[in-house]
Amino acid sequence: MMALLLDTRLLLRRVQDLRSLTPRRHRVKDKWAATRPKYPPTSLALQHFDATYSVQLGQLWPSVRVALLSERKYGALLNNFSSDDDVLADLRAKGCSDFINDTDTEAQLGLKQDSESVVQEESKEDAVKKSDVDGQQLSPLKLSPNIKCAVFPRGDITRFKPARPDMYRLLGYYLLDAASVLPCLALNVQEGHYVLDLCAAPGGKALAILQAQAIRFLCVNDTSASRTTRLRQVLHSYVPKEFLNEKNLRITSFDGTKWGEIETNTFDRVLVDVPCTTDRHSLTEDDNNIFNKTRTGERRRLPQVQLELLLAGIQAACPGGEIMYSTCTLSQIQNLRVVEQAIHLAKEKHNITLEVVDLRPLTHMFRKTFHFAPTLHLGEMVIPHLAANFGPIYMCKLRRLT
Repeated sequence: MMALLLDTRLLLRRVQDLRSLTPRRHRVKDKWAATRPKYPPTSLALQHFDATYSVQLGQLWPSVRVALLSERKYGALLNNFSSDDDVLADLRAKGCSDFINDTDTEAQLGLKQDSESVVQEESKEDAVKKSDVDGQQLSPLKLSPNIKCAVFPRGDITRFKPARPDMYRLLGYYLLDAASVLPCLALNVQEGHYVLDLCAAPGGKALAILQAQAIRFLCVNDTSASRTTRLRQVLHSYVPKEFLNEKNLRITSFDGTKWGEIETNTFDRVLVDVPCTTDRHSLTEDDNNIFNKTRTGERRRLPQVQLELLLAGIQAACPGGEIMYSTCTLSQIQNLRVVEQAIHLAKEKHNITLEVVDLRPLTHMFRKTFHFAPTLHLGEMVIPHLAANFGPIYMCKLRRLT
């Protein structure tokens, strides 16, 4: 053994001696910089968020930061097109609940509690009609009974198993951040509505909208052809072939910022789930990370692209129609500021007047499942929390006045 060790050391010494005798121009250089960047995108993202969100969120940022860097929670969006009727029962047997329909009485009714009394009502709709938050009477909140999303209890980060296909090869549920279902619920799709999902890929929100089983026609669009291909694959895995026709569903790959020139005053509901810095992905995945130095220009253009997409969605909505703007970032510049500019420019350039729809009944109803940011003056936001590690999801609903 000792002889082998001595032979190895002698061999290494000779290799090093030969390297010193090799002309510098013939030496093989280490190219570590080409494969292992000195500052990976995830590190750059964390530096940026520390500088930005510590100011924006103040004392909340340390806890949000820990949650963002921890394992996220998922929800299972039930597929009503599947013939497997036991999916939800099986998930409940594993400890899940449908956060939309199985919430406890207090969270479901969305009632205001004070130190002196607890008001109890008879039904979800009556309770939301009578709910009083911050002294203001809020409008009734109607949720589709067909949209179901199973989640594990607070603090439980058990992973879902992959969904099984039914006899028709349709999958029983779609895994996604459960908070991303909220914009679809708040969109309040009604029977006979024409709906546009302007930035639809990879397809989770489009699938959630389809679960309502109330729309007359859905158009799903994404600017990226490759992402549209992924969108088609998702829809084909969850929706029957007979439904995937031009009469019910149209899949397009147009530049969403130009949609106002393609179709105007057309849709009853428009979802504008814009591309953003995708904070959680940016902190955990170097692949396809928008904080990669080669994508700096793209990242800086995001607020302008988001504004153009929202304006296009506003133009696409018919008078009286509603537009839901959503992102998966905490950034005020990509959230509130974009909405503020869109409201102003819609009036100034297109003579379209908008009102902001109050989403507090929704946040009050689901406050036991998600952790919401306090005191946003425009829209609502789910912020990551270790006990409820969903989000971030920002959402703001606008109504186009006649």
